[in-house]
Amino acid sequence: MAEMTKAKMAEFLEPVNDIISRYEKKERYLIPVLQEAQGEYGYLPEEVLKEIAVGLNLSLSQVYGVVTFYSQFHQQPRGNNIIRVCMGTACHVRGGDAVMDAIQDELGIDAGETTDDLEFTLESVACIGACGLAPVIMVNDDTHGRLTPEKIPGILAKYQ
Repeated sequence: MAEMTKAKMAEFLEPVNDIISRYEKKERYLIPVLQEAQGEYGYLPEEVLKEIAVGLNLSLSQVYGVVTFYSQFHQQPRGNNIIRVCMGTACHVRGGDAVMDAIQDELGIDAGETTDDLEFTLESVACIGACGLAPVIMVNDDTHGRLTPEKIPGILAKYQ
């Protein structure tokens, strides 16, 4: 993080310290603490991970090992809207690649990235489970199916 005064850093870390205080200092509570911290901050900044390590009497490498192993945890800020593009077999065969290309062109980002304004995060997923609607994307909890690249600008406009 940019240079922060000690007072600002303490204020920034107050929510994670409140979370940690509700748990015993044991490794088995690492995942619930990480989940709550990510819910609070939207992602897991390095300073928060360090505080969790200290608070649970773990090494920073233990904390990083869990954070990097599970795809549910994110170390970078994520967009207000998460776009998941299905790349499963049915979606791939029916034009999922072209849909992904259209979204990347529209937003100016690649899969795995977030727009500079933190409005959108783009993810490629193996399957959404809506094969009959292929190709499919999800924006947050909304499923959009039977897509063509031409439909992408209109869909994204609904979320801006």
